[in-house]
Amino acid sequence: MTALAYNSLHHASPQAADQIFLIVQHWIVSHAPAGLQSLLAILLSVVAIVGGFGLLFAITTILERKGLGRIQNRYGPNRVGFFGSLQPIADAIKSLTKEDIVPQTADKLVHLLAPILLVLAAFSVYAVLPVGRNMVLVNLDAGVLFFFAIGSVTEVAVFMAGWSSRNKYSLLGAMRAIAQMISYEVPLILSSLTVIMATGSLSTVTIVEKQAGFSRILPHWFLFTPWGFAGFVLFMIAATAESNRSPFDLPEGESEIIAGYYIEYSGFKFALFFLGEYLGMFAISGLAITLFLGGWNAPLPFLTWVPSYLWFFAKLLTLIVAFIWVRGTLPRLRMDQLMNFAWKFMLPMALLNLITAAVWHFMPSGPVRWLVSIVLVVVPYTLLGRNQMHKSHLEKRVYRFAE
Repeated sequence: MTALAYNSLHHASPQAADQIFLIVQHWIVSHAPAGLQSLLAILLSVVAIVGGFGLLFAITTILERKGLGRIQNRYGPNRVGFFGSLQPIADAIKSLTKEDIVPQTADKLVHLLAPILLVLAAFSVYAVLPVGRNMVLVNLDAGVLFFFAIGSVTEVAVFMAGWSSRNKYSLLGAMRAIAQMISYEVPLILSSLTVIMATGSLSTVTIVEKQAGFSRILPHWFLFTPWGFAGFVLFMIAATAESNRSPFDLPEGESEIIAGYYIEYSGFKFALFFLGEYLGMFAISGLAITLFLGGWNAPLPFLTWVPSYLWFFAKLLTLIVAFIWVRGTLPRLRMDQLMNFAWKFMLPMALLNLITAAVWHFMPSGPVRWLVSIVLVVVPYTLLGRNQMHKSHLEKRVYRFAE
């Protein structure tokens, strides 16, 4: 990584397998002229990020299509390669060779820049995510703030795509997406604040370091606290909405607005939107791992010999499988249900969880602290949930099958 990573590498004594990528990078950079070493180190790190998460994108597409196929009792891709394993390559070739159609009345420059900006913003946030021990591109003191600031550029890119297409469906899809993203960004950031309060730092590296260690066999992850568990659940629900994943995929509701803000995109430009959406999902999942799941730390004390980056990507793949499972299970919400859930349930719960984290911090350790914190989480959840269910006037569904 950077010179900062090299310095920390010399002061640490990890296993060689854990630091193999840093050792190789350091060896390559040491053979370059002194004036170019910093630039080469940055370029190698950027190539590793783009290549690694680009490969993960290809793996996830085939994993999702095969997984949804099994959930829906069908095969999924099975023609290209062994059991459809080469399907991502076929999809890439199709996207590169497919005709690029631009509406005659569209703003062609903005139409072109929108997907590029979306992908650049998605890749930029990886700079502050520690994917392993000493493996972070930039250790900013305000890493979490940088993540959310750069991530908000996605909303600008979505609006550019909807507005430049000169299509009422694309503009409506863009407005839906922006309303959804802004609404769910509030509980997303508030749920992150609990971790910032607990650690006293905005640095992603420091947050991971605060979760190192074990109490017997239980890791010191923030997930294993009442406020951390509630914050993680709130964070992942908001992250699902931010990523436009089911059941929050209203910006591309085919039955209402055909395909939303990218309806007028085809070929490689459409593939960039597709790539940006998955990269955003990986990034927000990586932040959840950093904040609540101990980052690259091992889950059990006798597994610390496993390279740290493998733990990070194992956790990331677990969250990806959860996203796929939810997509194959839950139906899409209505727009009013989406907004009500954000402002009338998620926001109050996130604010109350901040109070819970403060109480946890100032109370002495012991069973009383656990009991008070659990009550502060469970009681508001029950009351808010019952209130929402009562106002919804939901009736029990009855399923009838043909005999």
